[in-house]
Amino acid sequence: MEKTYSLTAHYDEFQEVKYVSKYSSSGTLPNGFNLQLGTTGTKKKHCGLPRWSRREICLLSGLVFAAGLCVILGCILVLKYLALEQDAYCLEGCQERKAFTKASRFIATNIDPTIDPCKDFYSFACGGWLRRHAIPEDKLIYGIIAAIGEQNEEKLQQLLLQPVRRAYPASAERKVKEFFRSCLDMAEIDRQGPRPMLEVIEDCGGWDMATTGHHGRWDFNELLYKTQGVYSTAVFFSLTVNLDDKNSSRYVIRIDQDGLTLSERTLYMGQDEESEKILAAYRIFMERVLSLLGAENVEQKASEILHLEQRLANITVSEYDDLRRDINSMYNKVTLGELQRITPNLKWKRLLDRIFHDNFSEDEEVVLLATDYMQRVSQLIHSTPIRILHNYMLWRIAVVLSEHLSTPFRDAIHELAREMEGAEKQMELSKVCLSQANKHFGMALGALFVEQHFSSTSKAKVQQLVENIKHILDRRLEELDWMDEETRRAARAKLQHMMVMIGYPDFLLNPEAIDKEYEFQVNEKTYFRNILNSIKFSIKLSVKKIRQEVDKSAWLLPPQALNAYYLPNKNQMVFPAGILQPTLYDPEFPQSLNYGGIGTIIGHELTHGYDDWGGQYDRHGNLMHWWTDASYSKFLKKAECIVNLYDNFTVYNQRVNGKHTLGENIADMGGLKLAYYAYQKWVRDHGPENPLHWLKYTHEQLFFIAFAQNWCIKRRSQSIYLQVLTDKHAPEHYRVLGSVSQFEEFGRVFHCPKNSPMNPAHKCSIW
Repeated sequence: MEKTYSLTAHYDEFQEVKYVSKYSSSGTLPNGFNLQLGTTGTKKKHCGLPRWSRREICLLSGLVFAAGLCVILGCILVLKYLALEQDAYCLEGCQERKAFTKASRFIATNIDPTIDPCKDFYSFACGGWLRRHAIPEDKLIYGIIAAIGEQNEEKLQQLLLQPVRRAYPASAERKVKEFFRSCLDMAEIDRQGPRPMLEVIEDCGGWDMATTGHHGRWDFNELLYKTQGVYSTAVFFSLTVNLDDKNSSRYVIRIDQDGLTLSERTLYMGQDEESEKILAAYRIFMERVLSLLGAENVEQKASEILHLEQRLANITVSEYDDLRRDINSMYNKVTLGELQRITPNLKWKRLLDRIFHDNFSEDEEVVLLATDYMQRVSQLIHSTPIRILHNYMLWRIAVVLSEHLSTPFRDAIHELAREMEGAEKQMELSKVCLSQANKHFGMALGALFVEQHFSSTSKAKVQQLVENIKHILDRRLEELDWMDEETRRAARAKLQHMMVMIGYPDFLLNPEAIDKEYEFQVNEKTYFRNILNSIKFSIKLSVKKIRQEVDKSAWLLPPQALNAYYLPNKNQMVFPAGILQPTLYDPEFPQSLNYGGIGTIIGHELTHGYDDWGGQYDRHGNLMHWWTDASYSKFLKKAECIVNLYDNFTVYNQRVNGKHTLGENIADMGGLKLAYYAYQKWVRDHGPENPLHWLKYTHEQLFFIAFAQNWCIKRRSQSIYLQVLTDKHAPEHYRVLGSVSQFEEFGRVFHCPKNSPMNPAHKCSIW
């Protein structure tokens, strides 16, 4: 009879196991389960549970455990799958929400919503920040951009304190880190005292000419060589190697007015209470430093040197003067022979031959930027006693190098800064040394910074942002009704040829190339000597340029610099990695904030190519009038409107100089417009952005808020006096108000009534 087997398990809530078996005869299953068998149709009644062997129970327990484990693993896999799906969904959504939340908090904590943006947009955008922040004791100014600088400084200091990886003698990495340590070693610097500077003074002949009684041996031109060609100090004039403004394919020696210690000629005049206070503080500083450097009759020396600097100030042309804003009128290319006739009391061939290790002919051409000044300087040199000339030249070297000396010298510098600008506390030594490392080893330190804190992805994104803003300028050039076709073609050609440098120069990726930038000795026990070695090497590099082909891709600033610039004689814009940092630029932030932040700065630098200074240079970087007379006349008329606008702004009873700040004001106003229209294009191309959490402002409004918050800055009252006097930028408050109030779109976006302070009926506009 055929045998059939059936085994079914049932689980009740008490987990009692019951088995029912159907069969036609008795037998044993291959797996060893012993079953009671009976013929089909025969019913046997069993009382209680079936009997189980120990082996059966163990195997059954194993099956139950395995089944449970499978269920658990299955649940885990399902949850994991769901989590992965959620993560994939969040790559954009959650990350965006996190970045937008951060951006919201940043904006919200800086604004003051109680102020009407149509009355004072700067106070509206920056009021919260201004209330919450004080100026650190060791700073003259502090702002949102300065906070970015602090983040960069912290990163750079950490890099400098890391162990040297490339430790061989020629390594630039080793040199910058040893230089930094030498600067931090104040115990050794204080032990040296004034000795390093006294050696320099002795090398230059000593105070009052140590060779008293041998005045016939004193050689003015020998000392002039040492100041300019050994210690890189401007006395009476500056002597530099730069691009020839009218032929940017070659370098040329350039001579200009220079030699004053104070930052502006009018400070020597004592025209008001503030300048009189500064002049008195400067004289005290002179006497203190002269005493530290072993000079005798310090009051007399200080008086004589100060009087000579005042005579220089009297013949110096102010940077406010129209002459200093018209490079064409300043530019004067002359031969050495002609220069010698203009300034007969200077031996130019001898001086330049020694500095440049050359044998110049009288036909060698140089560019003279201050012809009248140099004629008068020659006369001043002739009429001044040689002892005073000598002491003035030594003083200029001493005042330039004294910041690298011991504590008493640094204290004297701080006292002068406190009287001039209100500095309450000296800068921390680590920050001082970082500043010097940036100055003397910029590219070596920049290579370390770029390696860890700037990605190629960021570089590509910023490049696209720049291209978008350039595209808008190109389109606006087509639409301008005041520019004729000939000028328009030249303006667009200049834009197309403009070179853009982003992040860092490519050679920083090659350590051996960086090493060649710093081929001088560094020792961590000789800080002052390290400074002199760096100066000497910089002069050597500058001197070599005079016969070299121009490298238009060279950078003026290292990549960690918190700055950006446009060079008209190269037609080049540069945006170092140091400024492409949050909160000015954050790839995760809404594009409204990026365009309002770094975008307006990019637009600013781009507009410099078409302001009252940069607009004098053509697409190749040559000083050339590429405008038609008709278009240029209209440009000047529009610029006059901006001059008048800023002339009416005052701060601390000082009137802003609209002419002096014209180039920067044109760039601010033009940059704002270009970035705004570029953002509008981005929205058309990519669609509207999601709103920021907890903020009621539209992204168009956030764009303008981000622009204004670039310039949330506090200044000490003393530094404001010097800023208005010497800075080519308007005070920050007016950089914002002057720009937004003249832009029609701002009034529309914030619904400002006509003739409200931020939406005047008559507006100035160029680009």
